[in-house]
Amino acid sequence: MKNFFPLLATSLLLGASGTAQAQSFVSGFMAGKGHGSVVVSGTTERYDDVYLAPDKIRGVPIFQEVRVNSLNLYATYGLSDKIDAIISLPYIQSKGKAPGTVISDLNALYSTAGYTNVRQGLQDVTAILKFKSYTVELGSSILDLLGVASFSTPVGNYETNTGYGYIIAIGNRATKYTASGVAHLKTSTGVFVTGQVGYSLRTGQVPHALIGEAKIGYAGPKNYIEGYASFQESNGGTDISQNGFNGFFPSTRVNYIRLGISGYRPIANGFGVVLGANTYVAGRNIGKATGFSAGGSYNF
Repeated sequence: MKNFFPLLATSLLLGASGTAQAQSFVSGFMAGKGHGSVVVSGTTERYDDVYLAPDKIRGVPIFQEVRVNSLNLYATYGLSDKIDAIISLPYIQSKGKAPGTVISDLNALYSTAGYTNVRQGLQDVTAILKFKSYTVELGSSILDLLGVASFSTPVGNYETNTGYGYIIAIGNRATKYTASGVAHLKTSTGVFVTGQVGYSLRTGQVPHALIGEAKIGYAGPKNYIEGYASFQESNGGTDISQNGFNGFFPSTRVNYIRLGISGYRPIANGFGVVLGANTYVAGRNIGKATGFSAGGSYNF
């Protein structure tokens, strides 16, 4: 049976934080053979505090405040009742708020035009296959176990060179290979609980990472809502401004815990609206960002 609500809501978690892109491309629900959805969503987030090691600091280095806006195209399609294909592609703008003549002074000092308040472009395309491998009835509830394999690689020509001017880069230019396991429990009342954990291999100097997420929500005939907590724990990497850091931000140890909420409501004839919000509550080498999302969907 097709159930689009969770497929749509999770698309709102994709756009923010260019270098620490959310892993929640995947829900515990399946689209169903021949069914799917297409979603266009926008996200805006800002931060002026940064989680560094060992402390949180006030003011982003050089830029003081950063705002990240993104537009994301997300689509899912049921290849069978047990296999879904998912693809996502975001366009991201990362905009700093360096005070006064800081940018022009830095470019003059270093005889370069490498410092700028804005970096933008297409980021990374992500392709995912999701498999439902096992289902068991537990009283009036159903437990599904799923496997997920994903591949992500840059498609834009964005830059990630060395220097503090690239703290607002829109990505880390790494190709990522990720495998995850998902457990999804859905009850007869529409309440569900989903947990997933996986490991992501990254190319270049970007550290590999353990990723995970827990969700609880309600999927009913007219409304869908979920709350979630997600995390990333990097395997190695350097800390900004600490021993061993050479100014290359993709090589940093990016850890975080993020909380959020998202929802979906149908309108008519397959169309619907999606809304979401999220915030980082702990981290390492990442902005303490809060973001809001909205989008439109078409389901078939």
